[in-house]
Amino acid sequence: MGYYEHMDDPNPPERHINIHFSPEIMAGVYANFANVSHSDYEFTITFARVDHEVEDEEIPGVVVSRINLSAKFMRELIDAMQDNYSKWQTREGIRNLPESGGGTGGSQDYSTDDEE
Repeated sequence: MGYYEHMDDPNPPERHINIHFSPEIMAGVYANFANVSHSDYEFTITFARVDHEVEDEEIPGVVVSRINLSAKFMRELIDAMQDNYSKWQTREGIRNLPESGGGTGGSQDYSTDDEE
């Protein structure tokens, strides 16, 4: 079957991405600050570790990763992050219910007013 025949198939075979990475990459890096910028062609997300405890005018920090993304991939990333954050919020809300042993003064409401 040729390329164009495959595109016309209403039920293309399911594809899976199989990604391998080294143990160093698997461990990840910690970031507590991110800066997002864009050009006409791409978005750039710069992740950094910043020392917020320093009271100087200039806060020290170190870039731990910088990612360049196409606009289309940025939209997909935003959608995936919103979906995962929503699931996290739901789980935390359930965990903090009195019936679940939560809600003992330490819980916080992470919802925003614009979620109506």
